[in-house]
Amino acid sequence: MRLEPLASDDPRVLLRALRGAVLGAGPAVALGDAPGLPAEVPAGTAVVLTTSGSTGVPKSVALSRSALTSSAMSTAARIGEGHWLLPLSGGYIAGVQVMVRALVSGRDPAVLAGRFSAAAFAHAVSGMHSTVDGSLVPRYTSLVPAQLQTLVDAAGEDAAVRRALAAFETILVGGQRLPDVLRERALELGARIVRTYGSTETSGGCVYDGVPLDGMRVEACDGELRITGPTLADGYLGDPARTDAAFVRDAAGARWYRTGDAGEVEDGVVRVTGRIDNVIVSGGVNVSLDRVERVVREILPDAVVVGAPHERWGETPVVVTASPDDALAAVRDAVGREIGRPARPDRLIRVPEIPRLESGKPDRRAIARLAEG
Repeated sequence: MRLEPLASDDPRVLLRALRGAVLGAGPAVALGDAPGLPAEVPAGTAVVLTTSGSTGVPKSVALSRSALTSSAMSTAARIGEGHWLLPLSGGYIAGVQVMVRALVSGRDPAVLAGRFSAAAFAHAVSGMHSTVDGSLVPRYTSLVPAQLQTLVDAAGEDAAVRRALAAFETILVGGQRLPDVLRERALELGARIVRTYGSTETSGGCVYDGVPLDGMRVEACDGELRITGPTLADGYLGDPARTDAAFVRDAAGARWYRTGDAGEVEDGVVRVTGRIDNVIVSGGVNVSLDRVERVVREILPDAVVVGAPHERWGETPVVVTASPDDALAAVRDAVGREIGRPARPDRLIRVPEIPRLESGKPDRRAIARLAEG
Protein backbone atom coordinates (compact mmCIF):
# COMPACT_ATOMS: atom_id res chain seq x y z
CA MET A 1 0.00 0.00 0.00
CA ARG A 2 1.22 3.49 -0.82
CA LEU A 3 2.23 5.75 2.08
CA GLU A 4 1.42 9.41 1.57
CA PRO A 5 3.00 12.05 3.85
CA LEU A 6 0.56 14.73 4.95
CA ALA A 7 2.23 18.13 4.92
CA SER A 8 -0.78 20.20 5.97
CA ASP A 9 -1.71 20.64 9.65
CA ASP A 10 -5.27 21.62 8.71
CA PRO A 11 -7.53 19.12 10.53
CA ARG A 12 -10.01 19.20 7.65
CA VAL A 13 -7.29 18.03 5.26
CA LEU A 14 -6.37 15.28 7.70
CA LEU A 15 -10.00 14.24 8.06
CA ARG A 16 -10.28 13.75 4.29
CA ALA A 17 -7.06 11.72 4.27
CA LEU A 18 -8.19 9.56 7.19
CA ARG A 19 -11.53 8.91 5.54
CA GLY A 20 -9.70 7.25 2.66
CA ALA A 21 -7.12 5.51 4.85
CA VAL A 22 -9.52 4.14 7.47
CA LEU A 23 -12.81 3.69 5.60
CA GLY A 24 -11.61 3.46 2.01
CA ALA A 25 -8.84 1.91 -0.06
CA GLY A 26 -6.07 4.25 1.03
CA PRO A 27 -3.42 5.49 0.66
CA ALA A 28 -2.04 5.20 4.18
CA VAL A 29 -1.30 8.54 5.85
CA ALA A 30 2.09 9.49 7.32
CA LEU A 31 1.89 12.03 10.16
CA GLY A 32 4.79 13.75 11.88
CA ASP A 33 8.26 14.73 10.78
CA ALA A 34 9.90 11.51 9.59
CA PRO A 35 12.08 11.87 6.48
CA GLY A 36 13.09 8.65 4.85
CA LEU A 37 9.93 6.62 5.40
CA PRO A 38 9.29 4.00 2.72
CA ALA A 39 6.90 4.74 -0.12
CA GLU A 40 5.08 1.46 0.47
CA VAL A 41 3.73 -0.08 3.70
CA PRO A 42 2.06 -3.42 4.45
CA ALA A 43 -1.54 -3.86 3.32
CA GLY A 44 -4.03 -2.80 5.95
CA THR A 45 -1.89 0.02 7.32
CA ALA A 46 -3.91 3.20 7.77
CA VAL A 47 -1.63 5.61 9.65
CA VAL A 48 2.07 5.89 10.35
CA LEU A 49 2.46 8.34 13.21
CA THR A 50 5.96 9.54 14.03
CA THR A 51 6.49 11.03 17.44
CA SER A 52 9.29 11.30 19.97
CA GLY A 53 6.89 11.85 22.89
CA SER A 54 8.15 14.09 25.66
CA THR A 55 11.51 12.43 26.29
CA GLY A 56 12.34 9.76 23.72
CA VAL A 57 13.81 9.49 20.26
CA PRO A 58 11.63 9.54 17.11
CA LYS A 59 9.56 6.44 16.46
CA SER A 60 7.22 5.75 13.56
CA VAL A 61 4.26 3.74 14.84
CA ALA A 62 2.33 1.78 12.20
CA LEU A 63 -1.40 1.55 12.94
CA SER A 64 -3.78 -0.63 10.96
CA ARG A 65 -7.37 0.14 9.97
CA SER A 66 -8.42 -2.74 12.18
CA ALA A 67 -6.63 -1.39 15.27
CA LEU A 68 -7.98 2.14 14.87
CA THR A 69 -11.56 1.10 14.19
CA SER A 70 -11.49 -1.47 17.01
CA SER A 71 -10.50 1.32 19.39
CA ALA A 72 -13.24 3.60 18.09
CA MET A 73 -15.93 0.93 18.37
CA SER A 74 -14.81 -0.09 21.86
CA THR A 75 -15.00 3.54 22.94
CA ALA A 76 -18.53 3.82 21.55
CA ALA A 77 -19.54 0.65 23.37
CA ARG A 78 -18.21 2.09 26.64
CA ILE A 79 -19.40 5.73 26.54
CA GLY A 80 -21.85 5.92 23.61
CA GLU A 81 -21.94 7.47 20.15
CA GLY A 82 -22.55 11.05 19.15
CA HIS A 83 -21.06 14.26 17.81
CA TRP A 84 -17.35 14.75 18.55
CA LEU A 85 -15.44 18.00 19.00
CA LEU A 86 -11.76 18.05 17.99
CA PRO A 87 -9.80 20.52 20.15
CA LEU A 88 -6.49 18.62 19.77
CA SER A 89 -3.74 18.52 17.19
CA GLY A 90 -4.43 16.00 14.45
CA GLY A 91 -0.74 15.06 14.44
CA TYR A 92 -1.05 13.03 17.63
CA ILE A 93 -2.97 9.86 18.38
CA ALA A 94 -5.59 11.55 20.60
CA GLY A 95 -6.55 13.90 17.78
CA VAL A 96 -6.47 11.11 15.21
CA GLN A 97 -8.79 9.00 17.32
CA VAL A 98 -11.34 11.78 17.71
CA MET A 99 -11.52 11.85 13.91
CA VAL A 100 -11.66 8.07 13.58
CA ARG A 101 -14.47 7.84 16.15
CA ALA A 102 -16.37 10.48 14.21
CA LEU A 103 -15.81 8.71 10.89
CA VAL A 104 -16.87 5.32 12.28
CA SER A 105 -20.06 6.88 13.65
CA GLY A 106 -20.79 8.51 10.27
CA ARG A 107 -20.71 12.07 11.55
CA ASP A 108 -17.91 14.58 10.87
CA PRO A 109 -16.43 16.14 14.01
CA ALA A 110 -16.73 19.78 14.94
CA VAL A 111 -13.30 21.40 14.83
CA LEU A 112 -11.81 24.00 17.15
CA ALA A 113 -9.68 25.96 14.71
CA GLY A 114 -6.57 27.88 15.72
CA ARG A 115 -4.99 28.19 19.14
CA PHE A 116 -6.84 26.59 22.03
CA SER A 117 -8.52 28.97 24.44
CA ALA A 118 -11.55 28.86 26.71
CA ALA A 119 -13.40 31.33 24.48
CA ALA A 120 -12.63 29.32 21.33
CA PHE A 121 -13.78 26.12 23.04
CA ALA A 122 -17.06 27.67 24.15
CA HIS A 123 -17.65 29.08 20.66
CA ALA A 124 -17.03 25.69 19.02
CA VAL A 125 -19.42 23.95 21.44
CA SER A 126 -22.13 26.55 20.78
CA GLY A 127 -22.19 25.46 17.14
CA MET A 128 -22.74 21.75 17.87
CA HIS A 129 -26.46 21.38 17.19
CA SER A 130 -26.76 18.01 15.42
CA THR A 131 -30.15 16.40 16.00
CA VAL A 132 -31.80 13.07 15.24
CA ASP A 133 -35.59 12.90 15.25
CA GLY A 134 -35.70 16.26 16.95
CA SER A 135 -33.35 15.28 19.79
CA LEU A 136 -29.88 16.75 20.27
CA VAL A 137 -27.14 14.25 19.48
CA PRO A 138 -24.94 13.55 22.54
CA ARG A 139 -21.66 15.48 22.45
CA TYR A 140 -18.19 14.13 23.21
CA THR A 141 -14.68 15.50 23.24
CA SER A 142 -11.14 14.66 24.30
CA LEU A 143 -8.77 16.97 26.19
CA VAL A 144 -5.35 16.94 27.81
CA PRO A 145 -5.17 18.09 31.45
CA ALA A 146 -3.65 21.46 30.53
CA GLN A 147 -6.67 22.25 28.36
CA LEU A 148 -9.08 21.18 31.09
CA GLN A 149 -7.20 23.41 33.52
CA THR A 150 -7.65 26.37 31.17
CA LEU A 151 -11.38 25.74 30.93
CA VAL A 152 -11.91 25.20 34.66
CA ASP A 153 -9.99 28.38 35.49
CA ALA A 154 -12.06 30.40 33.01
CA ALA A 155 -15.40 28.87 34.01
CA GLY A 156 -15.42 30.69 37.32
CA GLU A 157 -16.11 34.00 35.57
CA ASP A 158 -17.45 32.94 32.18
CA ALA A 159 -20.91 31.39 32.02
CA ALA A 160 -20.41 30.34 28.38
CA VAL A 161 -17.41 28.22 29.36
CA ARG A 162 -19.37 26.67 32.23
CA ARG A 163 -22.19 25.77 29.84
CA ALA A 164 -19.69 24.33 27.37
CA LEU A 165 -18.05 22.10 30.00
CA ALA A 166 -21.42 20.76 31.09
CA ALA A 167 -22.64 20.22 27.52
CA PHE A 168 -20.77 16.97 26.91
CA GLU A 169 -22.00 13.49 27.65
CA THR A 170 -18.38 12.56 28.30
CA ILE A 171 -15.05 14.41 28.24
CA LEU A 172 -12.12 12.03 27.84
CA VAL A 173 -8.96 13.33 29.53
CA GLY A 174 -5.59 11.69 28.89
CA GLY A 175 -2.05 12.23 27.75
CA GLN A 176 -0.78 12.58 31.32
CA ARG A 177 -2.06 12.11 34.84
CA LEU A 178 -5.12 14.19 35.76
CA PRO A 179 -4.68 15.70 39.26
CA ASP A 180 -7.51 14.81 41.63
CA VAL A 181 -8.05 18.45 42.58
CA LEU A 182 -8.54 19.44 38.93
CA ARG A 183 -10.92 16.56 38.30
CA GLU A 184 -12.99 17.53 41.34
CA ARG A 185 -13.20 21.16 40.22
CA ALA A 186 -14.38 20.04 36.77
CA LEU A 187 -17.01 17.74 38.26
CA GLU A 188 -18.31 20.58 40.42
CA LEU A 189 -18.84 22.59 37.21
CA GLY A 190 -20.97 19.81 35.73
CA ALA A 191 -18.33 18.22 33.50
CA ARG A 192 -18.53 14.43 33.09
CA ILE A 193 -14.89 13.35 33.11
CA VAL A 194 -13.41 9.98 32.16
CA ARG A 195 -9.70 9.47 32.70
CA THR A 196 -8.00 7.54 29.91
CA TYR A 197 -4.74 5.62 29.73
CA GLY A 198 -2.98 4.43 26.60
CA SER A 199 -0.43 5.43 23.99
CA THR A 200 0.12 5.65 20.26
CA GLU A 201 1.08 1.96 20.36
CA THR A 202 -2.41 1.09 21.67
CA SER A 203 -4.27 3.36 19.22
CA GLY A 204 -4.79 5.86 22.03
CA GLY A 205 -6.63 5.40 25.30
CA CYS A 206 -7.57 1.79 25.97
CA VAL A 207 -8.24 1.99 29.73
CA TYR A 208 -11.10 4.21 30.92
CA ASP A 209 -11.25 5.14 34.60
CA GLY A 210 -8.97 2.21 35.32
CA VAL A 211 -11.03 -0.39 33.41
CA PRO A 212 -9.74 -1.74 30.07
CA LEU A 213 -12.02 -1.39 27.07
CA ASP A 214 -13.81 -4.52 25.86
CA GLY A 215 -11.35 -6.90 24.22
CA MET A 216 -8.31 -5.36 25.93
CA ARG A 217 -6.31 -6.93 28.76
CA VAL A 218 -3.75 -5.31 31.04
CA GLU A 219 -1.37 -7.21 33.30
CA ALA A 220 1.57 -6.28 35.48
CA CYS A 221 4.69 -8.30 34.71
CA ASP A 222 7.60 -7.70 37.10
CA GLY A 223 6.04 -4.36 37.95
CA GLU A 224 5.63 -3.25 34.31
CA LEU A 225 2.20 -2.87 32.74
CA ARG A 226 1.64 -4.86 29.55
CA ILE A 227 -1.35 -4.59 27.23
CA THR A 228 -2.87 -6.98 24.71
CA GLY A 229 -5.90 -6.73 22.44
CA PRO A 230 -7.09 -5.73 18.98
CA THR A 231 -6.00 -2.08 19.19
CA LEU A 232 -2.25 -2.75 19.30
CA ALA A 233 -0.04 -1.18 16.64
CA ASP A 234 1.73 -3.38 14.12
CA GLY A 235 5.08 -2.06 15.36
CA TYR A 236 7.68 0.57 14.50
CA LEU A 237 8.11 1.07 10.78
CA GLY A 238 11.63 0.27 9.64
CA ASP A 239 12.80 -0.67 13.16
CA PRO A 240 12.36 -4.43 13.73
CA ALA A 241 14.69 -4.51 16.76
CA ARG A 242 12.67 -1.86 18.57
CA THR A 243 9.44 -3.59 17.56
CA ASP A 244 10.63 -6.92 18.96
CA ALA A 245 11.66 -5.25 22.22
CA ALA A 246 8.32 -3.50 22.75
CA PHE A 247 5.90 -6.11 21.36
CA VAL A 248 6.40 -9.58 22.83
CA ARG A 249 4.54 -12.87 22.74
CA ASP A 250 3.68 -15.05 25.70
CA ALA A 251 3.79 -18.85 25.85
CA ALA A 252 0.27 -19.04 24.39
CA GLY A 253 1.23 -16.85 21.43
CA ALA A 254 -0.65 -13.73 22.55
CA ARG A 255 1.02 -10.47 21.53
CA TRP A 256 1.63 -7.90 24.30
CA TYR A 257 2.86 -4.32 24.30
CA ARG A 258 5.38 -3.45 26.99
CA THR A 259 4.35 0.03 28.11
CA GLY A 260 7.42 0.99 30.12
CA ASP A 261 4.98 2.13 32.82
CA ALA A 262 5.10 0.87 36.37
CA GLY A 263 1.78 -0.14 37.86
CA GLU A 264 -0.52 -2.82 39.15
CA VAL A 265 -3.85 -4.45 38.35
CA GLU A 266 -6.16 -5.30 41.24
CA ASP A 267 -9.65 -6.74 40.76
CA GLY A 268 -9.53 -5.72 37.09
CA VAL A 269 -8.65 -2.09 37.83
CA VAL A 270 -5.42 -0.68 36.41
CA ARG A 271 -3.33 1.68 38.50
CA VAL A 272 -0.36 3.43 36.89
CA THR A 273 2.36 4.56 39.30
CA GLY A 274 4.82 6.13 36.85
CA ARG A 275 7.48 5.47 34.26
CA ILE A 276 9.89 2.70 35.14
CA ASP A 277 12.83 4.75 33.87
CA ASN A 278 11.80 8.15 35.31
CA VAL A 279 13.95 7.68 38.39
CA ILE A 280 16.85 9.66 39.85
CA VAL A 281 19.29 8.75 42.62
CA SER A 282 19.30 11.37 45.36
CA GLY A 283 21.77 10.81 48.16
CA GLY A 284 22.00 7.13 47.21
CA VAL A 285 18.21 6.66 47.28
CA ASN A 286 16.12 5.89 44.18
CA VAL A 287 13.41 8.55 43.76
CA SER A 288 10.54 8.19 41.29
CA LEU A 289 9.91 11.61 39.78
CA ASP A 290 6.43 10.48 38.77
CA ARG A 291 5.51 9.80 42.40
CA VAL A 292 6.88 13.18 43.43
CA GLU A 293 4.96 14.91 40.64
CA ARG A 294 1.69 13.28 41.68
CA VAL A 295 2.04 14.68 45.19
CA VAL A 296 3.14 18.11 43.97
CA ARG A 297 0.24 18.42 41.54
CA GLU A 298 -2.28 18.16 44.33
CA ILE A 299 -0.85 21.52 45.47
CA LEU A 300 0.26 23.00 42.11
CA PRO A 301 -1.87 21.35 39.37
CA ASP A 302 0.28 22.66 36.49
CA ALA A 303 3.61 21.59 38.02
CA VAL A 304 6.18 19.42 36.27
CA VAL A 305 8.89 17.69 38.29
CA VAL A 306 12.26 16.91 36.72
CA GLY A 307 15.64 15.86 38.05
CA ALA A 308 18.61 18.22 38.18
CA PRO A 309 22.24 17.87 39.30
CA HIS A 310 23.04 18.70 42.92
CA GLU A 311 26.53 19.18 44.39
CA ARG A 312 25.80 17.27 47.59
CA TRP A 313 23.07 14.75 46.72
CA GLY A 314 23.99 14.00 43.11
CA GLU A 315 20.47 14.71 41.83
CA THR A 316 17.33 16.20 43.34
CA PRO A 317 13.73 16.78 42.17
CA VAL A 318 13.00 20.30 40.92
CA VAL A 319 9.48 21.73 40.54
CA VAL A 320 8.73 23.89 37.49
CA THR A 321 5.45 25.79 37.56
CA ALA A 322 3.66 28.80 36.13
CA SER A 323 1.78 29.30 39.40
CA PRO A 324 2.66 32.46 41.35
CA ASP A 325 2.05 30.67 44.65
CA ASP A 326 4.98 30.47 47.07
CA ALA A 327 4.39 26.80 47.75
CA LEU A 328 7.86 25.28 48.07
CA ALA A 329 7.55 24.71 51.83
CA ALA A 330 4.13 23.08 51.44
CA VAL A 331 5.40 20.94 48.57
CA ARG A 332 8.47 19.76 50.51
CA ASP A 333 6.34 18.92 53.54
CA ALA A 334 3.82 16.95 51.47
CA VAL A 335 6.47 15.01 49.53
CA GLY A 336 8.50 14.27 52.66
CA ARG A 337 5.40 13.04 54.46
CA GLU A 338 4.12 10.80 51.64
CA ILE A 339 7.34 9.57 50.01
CA GLY A 340 10.30 10.41 52.23
CA ARG A 341 12.91 13.10 52.84
CA PRO A 342 15.21 12.19 49.90
CA ALA A 343 12.32 12.86 47.49
CA ARG A 344 11.71 16.42 48.66
CA PRO A 345 12.17 18.95 45.80
CA ASP A 346 15.28 21.08 46.14
CA ARG A 347 13.79 24.21 44.61
CA LEU A 348 10.85 25.67 42.71
CA ILE A 349 11.31 27.44 39.37
CA ARG A 350 8.59 29.80 38.16
CA VAL A 351 8.09 30.29 34.42
CA PRO A 352 5.57 32.44 32.51
CA GLU A 353 4.23 29.34 30.78
CA ILE A 354 5.03 25.63 30.97
CA PRO A 355 6.82 24.58 27.75
CA ARG A 356 4.58 22.14 25.91
CA LEU A 357 4.65 19.89 22.89
CA GLU A 358 2.07 20.35 20.16
CA SER A 359 0.12 17.49 21.76
CA GLY A 360 -0.35 19.58 24.91
CA LYS A 361 1.94 17.40 27.02
CA PRO A 362 4.78 19.09 28.92
CA ASP A 363 8.03 19.28 26.95
CA ARG A 364 10.12 17.56 29.59
CA ARG A 365 13.39 17.95 27.73
CA ALA A 366 12.94 21.72 27.56
CA ILE A 367 11.83 21.80 31.19
CA ALA A 368 14.87 19.77 32.26
CA ARG A 369 17.14 22.28 30.51
CA LEU A 370 15.46 25.05 32.52
CA ALA A 371 16.11 23.18 35.74
CA GLU A 372 19.75 22.48 34.87
CA GLY A 373 20.32 26.16 33.98
